[in-house]
Amino acid sequence: MAELTVVKCGGHTAVEPRAVCRDLAWLRSTGHRVVLVHGGSVDIDRFADRLGVPRRRLRATNGTVARHTDEAMLEVVQLALGGVVKPRFVSELAKSSVPAAGLTGMDAGLVLARRKAVTRTVVDGRVVVVRDNHAGLIERVNTGLLRQMLASDVVPVLSPPAITKDGAAVNVDADRMAAAVASALSATSLIMLTAAPGVLRDPHDEASVLPVCHVDGGTADAELAGGMAVKVHAGEQALGAGVPRVVVADGRLDHPVRAAMEGGGTTLKRASDGVRRHG
Repeated sequence: MAELTVVKCGGHTAVEPRAVCRDLAWLRSTGHRVVLVHGGSVDIDRFADRLGVPRRRLRATNGTVARHTDEAMLEVVQLALGGVVKPRFVSELAKSSVPAAGLTGMDAGLVLARRKAVTRTVVDGRVVVVRDNHAGLIERVNTGLLRQMLASDVVPVLSPPAITKDGAAVNVDADRMAAAVASALSATSLIMLTAAPGVLRDPHDEASVLPVCHVDGGTADAELAGGMAVKVHAGEQALGAGVPRVVVADGRLDHPVRAAMEGGGTTLKRASDGVRRHG
């Protein structure tokens, strides 16, 4: 059976969808089946500003930061991802003669999630409970439709939101969605593209990129912050579920996917798979 690669493309303006899609066409020409998972933070922010919806961030007690998705912001997320970002990727894939179909985690119950009853966030050093956050934790990926599409040589282009058991939309992190999809489909590779050359030992120094980053229970060989921390934690989940290759790579290149497949970026490995590096 052909190898299966899940590619996660973020919403940073420096990551060029055309270059990503050209590389996905190349990857398919080498015999790989492909699933594309995307976010779209820049377009979400742009639409929120146009519609006058306040943009707020929640800082968890572990230091990670996520979007506060109240009802108004949930509508913005659906509008931006489903109405702008997803058609952009489907169009670029079509230009490279790649048949693709856009989906959200809600379609056919693809990604089932549980809405968080409360979210604890840190404000001015105090822990505050937020109850209007429509964010969720992924519980299951139903792979039937994805497998049918792959068998029909169609590239699924998948994004949040996910769906709850009672049919409600919930926002989920796109990196974690990509990891969950890669795990459920027993993918051979998970490539997470970002606006950095890979995982940096020093987040302020792009020259400090690590060829390999060992992860262990939320800790890593590098100082992690912001979106990179989420990517590494999602990658660790995929490794734990049996995905053999997870790479965090530079999405700003002319051939970002090819570079990652040929050894670029940072390969994530569990600490138990080798000697843990420190420093």
